[in-house]
Amino acid sequence: MLAGILLALIAGALVSLQNIFNAKVNEHTGSWTTTTLVLGMGFAASLIMGLIMEGKNMFTLQHMQPWYWFSGMIGVGVVICLVQATRILGATYAISIVLTAQLGFALLWDSLGWLGLEKVPFSFNQLIGVLIIVGGILVFKLGGKSDSKESAGAIERRSALHTD
Repeated sequence: MLAGILLALIAGALVSLQNIFNAKVNEHTGSWTTTTLVLGMGFAASLIMGLIMEGKNMFTLQHMQPWYWFSGMIGVGVVICLVQATRILGATYAISIVLTAQLGFALLWDSLGWLGLEKVPFSFNQLIGVLIIVGGILVFKLGGKSDSKESAGAIERRSALHTD
C-alpha cells in the first residue's frame, strides 16, 4: 500500500509539472502542436522503455476489450482541455478542478461498476469528501479574487497619495 501511495504522489507531481511545461509550450505554438509534441514524445519514450523492459511481449495484446484502445484518443482530449484550462484559469485552479473532476468521476464509475471496474459500494462519506474538496477550490478561488481586488485598491490609493 505504501508503494501505491508513493507512486500516486509521484504521478500527481508529474501531472502538475507536465501541465506547466505544456502551458509554456502552448505559449509558443498552438494547442494542436502542443498536443502532438506531448503525445508524440510520450509515445517515443514509452515505446523505447517498453521495448527495454518488456521486449517483444510488449505487443501481446490478448484478452483486451477493443474499446480500451481508445485511451490514447482520450489522452488527446485531456491534453487539449488541460492546456486551454491552464491558459484561461492558471495552473493551480485548473489542476484543482481537474483533480476534483477525476475524483468525482472515479467515485461514480466505481460505485456503478462501469468500464470493467469492480463495483464499490457508494457512501455519503465519499460524497462529502468530494464536496469538501469542491468547497476548498471555491474558497481558494473566491478568496483570491477578494484579496486581489483589495490589493489593486490599495495600490491605486497609494499611487494617488504619491501623485498629490
